[in-house]
Amino acid sequence: MVSTGYGDSTRSVNAVGGQAVPGDPVAPAPVPASAYHLAADESAELDTYGRASNPTWRQLESALAELEGASAALTYGSGMGAITSVLRVLTRPRTTLVVPADGYYQVRRYAVEYLAQQGVTVIEATAAQMCEAAARADVVLAETPVNPTLDVVDLHRLATICRSRGTTLVVDNTAATPLALQPLSLGADLVVASATKALSGHSDLLAGYVAGCNEELMARVERDRLLAGPILGTFEAWLVLRSLGTAGLRIERQCRNAAAVALMLRDHPAVRSVRYPGLPGDPSYPVAAEQMKRFGGLVAVELADAAAVHALVERSSLLVAATSFGGLHTCVDRRARWGDPVGDGFARLSLGIEDTDDIVADIEGALA
Repeated sequence: MVSTGYGDSTRSVNAVGGQAVPGDPVAPAPVPASAYHLAADESAELDTYGRASNPTWRQLESALAELEGASAALTYGSGMGAITSVLRVLTRPRTTLVVPADGYYQVRRYAVEYLAQQGVTVIEATAAQMCEAAARADVVLAETPVNPTLDVVDLHRLATICRSRGTTLVVDNTAATPLALQPLSLGADLVVASATKALSGHSDLLAGYVAGCNEELMARVERDRLLAGPILGTFEAWLVLRSLGTAGLRIERQCRNAAAVALMLRDHPAVRSVRYPGLPGDPSYPVAAEQMKRFGGLVAVELADAAAVHALVERSSLLVAATSFGGLHTCVDRRARWGDPVGDGFARLSLGIEDTDDIVADIEGALA
């Protein structure tokens, strides 16, 4: 199935379509199974036990690999399940690991509370410090755009540094999605992501994945998944696969809404600051414009205080107060409540698929 040159919606639909076999259903069906009939020829067995493999996983993993530009992908029960599996494989006592100081907080917590106790040296680096920190590391986990501040890491520069010293580079592609950013093409060794967010896009499941092109490395990660068991349920795998077909449409609208809302917020008197990688003048814009196809559905905004954030939601007719992001509804999340090192009035907006004029008018009216 060749999709070179296709647009994102075509790529998304093709990725889940599979090969055309007369008599097979057009829409893939879930295969819920914990056990399979065993073959007399043991070397020919594809599926034996539900923790090891599943036909629905394979369909989803094939689609995710195609979208990421990878040779293989592995699904997990959550994005953190994917990240921790990769870090278990790549780190040992005396390994030096760099994690984002300004990214998803649970990654730092896992690194400090678990890996550091196993003898791993953990360095926390902001997006601006990532390249400098990589020069002292064995493994680098970068997140870009960084959640929630939306700084963008220069992946080409970072990958060049990592390659020069034999450092393994892992990139969290959750915020961008493979429809906006292709970390493997910029030199990353592995991609990790939460498919809970924009790829599944309906705020109704948890899922994660790892993608890469290094066969030996992917085999080690798959072995960890088998032994540790952080697998994705069959029905959830089917729901992600079902959702991928509309990912191109949904993400395109979310990005359009984010750009329009960011432009409005930039000049609003109630707003202290706004960050969006697609805004000319944003500190991350030059790097984002160089390496991203589109700029994502997240906008970071700073209001006066926590009360101002809560008032924004209360006065709005469309905004939903919720954590996570990438769903159909536009959500507001005051990040200081989770312990992020941001001001009390800092909020992450996750733009949904509402009509652009409606969501811009609603937020503008709620701020007034």
